[in-house]
Amino acid sequence: MKNSTIWLIVVFVLLWNSGFIGAEYGLPYTGPFTLIFLRYFAVTVILFFFLFTKKKLKWVGLKTASQHMLIGFLAHGVWLTCALLALDQNVPAGIVALLVALQPMATGALSGYVTKEKISLHQWLGLIIGFVGVVLTVAFRIDFNQSSSIFGYLIPLGSVIAITIATLMQRKMELENKKEKLPLDQVLFYQSFATMLVLFLPALYIEDFSVEWLPNFTLVMIWLILAVSIGAYVAMWLLIERLDATRVASLFYLGPPVTMFMAWLAFGDTIMLTDIIGISIVIVGILFTQN
Repeated sequence: MKNSTIWLIVVFVLLWNSGFIGAEYGLPYTGPFTLIFLRYFAVTVILFFFLFTKKKLKWVGLKTASQHMLIGFLAHGVWLTCALLALDQNVPAGIVALLVALQPMATGALSGYVTKEKISLHQWLGLIIGFVGVVLTVAFRIDFNQSSSIFGYLIPLGSVIAITIATLMQRKMELENKKEKLPLDQVLFYQSFATMLVLFLPALYIEDFSVEWLPNFTLVMIWLILAVSIGAYVAMWLLIERLDATRVASLFYLGPPVTMFMAWLAFGDTIMLTDIIGISIVIVGILFTQN
């Protein structure tokens, strides 16, 4: 694997998982629908003016635009909304992380049918090892005495389904339509525009765009907009161009342990011995999938 790809993986993992920390900071000031709408409204505006000044703002046709908008709706809108709704329902973050970590297994199981890329025994072993590491890391942190609604516990599965479909769709497009490939800035513009449109009505009618515009919230939003909504997703799509869907999906196993480490830095959360052991197992699993 090239050094540039390794660095891209590091950037993606750090930026992507910082979104959970940003959400924990931001949710006390607004609702999940409004938070996501504001993020993608800002991203859409930024990309609009960027493409306009570069003379790259153009209509790419209904078929191409609709494909990218659907991927964006799934990878941005549904994935984030389900995760934030679960957190807003006071579901323990460990349970949310564990459920979302089902995504690599789902991608591995379906990628052969969708992208025709074969999953080797070596990769399957890596996926299983990584999942064991996630389970070990999270199991010792779950508070089984804390109750939440059934909806809260089931909604993260929507994130799994959405990001799995989006990843496979994006990879299939990369393999089949290389000649008609759009630049990454145009792709992200259509994806963020679709996310903004879909989140507008729930943010308006359910939460009335209620926001406490305090300095802390503003700083969090700037990070979520630039680093996570733009930076992390650009890194992910670049990785999908370079690696097969299973290898990219396996990186989501790093979510729970990396997020726990970030929570230790941001909120002073305790790091347990089982966290370190779990992280080590996850890394071994990911190394198996990358070879």
